[in-house]
Amino acid sequence: MLGNKLVRRSVTSVTLVAVWCVYSMVAFAMPQGVTGDLTVTGQVTVNGQPAVSNSTVTSGAVITTARASSAVVSLGKLGRVEIQEGSSVTLRFSDNSITASLEQGPASDTGGCDMAKVRIASSVGVATTVTTKHGTVISDASQADNFAVSTECSQAHVDTTSGVVTLREGSSDKRVAAGSSAAAGNPNQTGCKPCLRPNSGPQPAIGNWPWLLLLAAGAAGVGIWLSTRDNDNDIGGASTIASPSR
Repeated sequence: MLGNKLVRRSVTSVTLVAVWCVYSMVAFAMPQGVTGDLTVTGQVTVNGQPAVSNSTVTSGAVITTARASSAVVSLGKLGRVEIQEGSSVTLRFSDNSITASLEQGPASDTGGCDMAKVRIASSVGVATTVTTKHGTVISDASQADNFAVSTECSQAHVDTTSGVVTLREGSSDKRVAAGSSAAAGNPNQTGCKPCLRPNSGPQPAIGNWPWLLLLAAGAAGVGIWLSTRDNDNDIGGASTIASPSR
């Protein structure tokens, strides 16, 4: 009887030790310390819950900003992610990568154009990817990159401030170097209201060179007319001299 109890206790102890060892191995194998620090302005949610500044963001979080609101996720040596108003980003990151899936946030109730936008600054050696429904933006991990990606109903846009990124649309790749931009999608898609991006609107008509030429020609014509009129007055404007009576 005593021997059976000792055997059962020994088996139980060995089982507990084995379970603890397996749990410890799994825990140590999980990524450690990969988190982000959140700063919010206005109304921001993380995974559907209201968020406040100085809170921690883990990989896989869904960050959504309302109108007139924004969020910044600082990722330490990896870089930072800025999520602008009206945007929803599913953010994933590891020791050497940042991946963001960009979508439009809550629909606007003002009748305006809905555009989502995210800006990423990544360090050297960090592979960064932003996916949208129109295309995918892939950074050049061999250098530090700073770029913004925006998406609307019909198009996605990328503007590169520093470094180099690639805009991939299907099987087509566009290289977007610092100081340049590119777009993917169909600007003429039916049912979509085009968004007016900064510096993308038509210039005032007065500033276009055809108008300047017309104004210059008009000014020259007026000058010639005034000059001719002055000459006519001088020629015909002499005083009348009466003939001496005979």
